[in-house]
Amino acid sequence: MNFYPLVFVHGFNGWGEGEGINGVLPYWGATTGDLVKYLRREGFDAYSASVGPVSSAWDRACELYAQLTGGTVDYGEAHSKKHGHRRFGRTYDKPVIDGWGEKDENGNVRKIHLIGHSFGGNTIRLLDHLLINGSKEELDASGEDVSPLFRGGHGGIVESITTICTPHNSSSIYKLVTSLKLFDLLLVFTAIYTGTLGRSALNGKMVDFHLEQFGLSNTPGRKDADSYFRSIRTFLKNSEDTCENDLLPESIFNFNKTVKTNENTYYFSYPFDSTKQGKITGLRIPILKSNPVIAPLGYWIALQKEFTNNITGQVYNDEWRPNDLLCNTVSEKYPLGEAHKDYDKNVSPEKGVWYVMPVQTGDHGTAIGLFANKEKTRAFYLSLADLLRKLN
Repeated sequence: MNFYPLVFVHGFNGWGEGEGINGVLPYWGATTGDLVKYLRREGFDAYSASVGPVSSAWDRACELYAQLTGGTVDYGEAHSKKHGHRRFGRTYDKPVIDGWGEKDENGNVRKIHLIGHSFGGNTIRLLDHLLINGSKEELDASGEDVSPLFRGGHGGIVESITTICTPHNSSSIYKLVTSLKLFDLLLVFTAIYTGTLGRSALNGKMVDFHLEQFGLSNTPGRKDADSYFRSIRTFLKNSEDTCENDLLPESIFNFNKTVKTNENTYYFSYPFDSTKQGKITGLRIPILKSNPVIAPLGYWIALQKEFTNNITGQVYNDEWRPNDLLCNTVSEKYPLGEAHKDYDKNVSPEKGVWYVMPVQTGDHGTAIGLFANKEKTRAFYLSLADLLRKLN
């Protein structure tokens, strides 16, 4: 048994507990109430981090590291030059996890559990990878003047990684986005949306876009964004450094070639499915309780015939039809090629292996309590917290 802190990391377009919107609609818990506060009342040391809602996994991992350890966000000299943005971001005066990675009075290393929803799962996987392996590119670019994150050698300070509705192998929804040429339109909308709100009084109070590295948003408490149109052009010119780009199949394919499981960490994944086999048509359709706003996307994914991505060679077939209205259920189970097992509560889990939990009924939002049953949502997360506490 352990009493390590639980750190929750949101997905695309999400937010953390430090933002004003979380008091109105908590990301973790949504319409069922704040799950982080609930877990604290149940005796768990829980936190909800806030990282760039539309930023790349790399930028988000750097922000998460600075937030947890305290200090200034360092995106890396090599990375920043490659993607045309500032190397340093905001400064966190106090660490969220005091003494993380250090030994306590009993000589035991202070560890954490990382839990990510959707793209938050990709973020925490990359953070753990960098903690262990560092970055040769950043070391070559900066030498001694480099963030401790890029030095590596910090294996064993993340006890577990849990992903919920994470598209480990992308989603077949990308076919719709690319075939309708929506990718560029989505990026333009993102730039205008974040560039407008990010320099308003709402940034840092109600929302926080964490895009000061691009000059697209103000640092909370300061008015330091670049000129509106210049910052938008910079962001669009470097669109590879965004969440949207990181979710493309070819991007995740390359991500998975680099980011692997390690022998120091436990891995758990929770896949969701919001579809069923239609009795009349025999076609897969969203269940009645699915979110009506995104249910059409679930229909589209479920109706896709087999096709192959020419870049990755990934074949999308009948196994990819079940989905949570945004991501294929099978993609949420584990990164293809990684060691994995179906979770068995009667068998003690091993480190370095993905344990696939039973498929949960619900959509991408149900997983975090959006339009969900309050008791079931709380029971789900309490069960997860208990599972992680019982790890040796």
